[in-house]
Amino acid sequence: MATSPEALASVSTLDCSGKTALITGSTNGIGRAAALALGRLGADVIVHGRDPDAGAAVVASLSEVGTDATFVAADFTDPDAVRRLAEATRSWTDGLDLLLNNAGGLFQEKRLVGPGVELTFHVNHLAPYLLTAHLLDHLREGARVVTTASEAHRGATLSLDRLRDGGGRAGMAAYSHSKLANILFANELGRRLHAAERTVTSNSVHPGFVPGSQFGRFLPGPLAGLFRLLGVVPGTSSVADGAAELLYVALSPDTENATGQYFTGQQPAAPTEAARDREAATRLWTQSAAMLGIDEPLAHVLAKPGAASD
Repeated sequence: MATSPEALASVSTLDCSGKTALITGSTNGIGRAAALALGRLGADVIVHGRDPDAGAAVVASLSEVGTDATFVAADFTDPDAVRRLAEATRSWTDGLDLLLNNAGGLFQEKRLVGPGVELTFHVNHLAPYLLTAHLLDHLREGARVVTTASEAHRGATLSLDRLRDGGGRAGMAAYSHSKLANILFANELGRRLHAAERTVTSNSVHPGFVPGSQFGRFLPGPLAGLFRLLGVVPGTSSVADGAAELLYVALSPDTENATGQYFTGQQPAAPTEAARDREAATRLWTQSAAMLGIDEPLAHVLAKPGAASD
């Protein structure tokens, strides 16, 4: 019998009764596995995805273990759909303990979506940025925000000048850039929450290369092998392993006070210098709000030195 994600993350004895979690991209892959694990631990779960049938199946599985669950469909190419997801979350809950920004993808096509922004960047960064912004005041004290990033950020540098250019990035280049944005976003959110004296943490995580996540069909063959050769991607053999990476950061007592950090292999790790650039993180934060046409979240908070690890 395969080991469960909660056992792999050493959190199987935790009681999550009374906690509520929103996991984006939880109708398949590591998001689905993490949602089911949280249900087994007693948490109520909001399931998100695009396919109502797949969402209903996950909710049914969660109901079987005695937890409350609901499904909300939202296409992350559409900012209005993201706003509706936030509104549904507020309607269904009186507060949120876990926000797992897990949804994302690698897209070969070049097209502009939402407010006229590159597809991959919008789905992987702007949508979770917008969702988090709309739920900041709904996060309970002690809540954790976890954003799924990737070791694919290595080699990318932040460049926001061509995101509205239809001839911009696609495929792995766009994916790597968006994963860099995920880390910068999580770090900046952690710093601002700390400076605002909120006891809400924000971290990012690399879940590993997971064949069952459907990501593998897009990954150029030499890249995964090269990463493994260099030792920058922990070997991950199953969806359960990837879900365990999320659960470790979201639930483990070891990560309770961690914020603004990047995790891989259930350990804090150093991302690239570009991912630790505070000026870039601030620029990304403010320009993301401008792209979406929203007020900058936590705009008047001055991050305190030492609020997050570099």
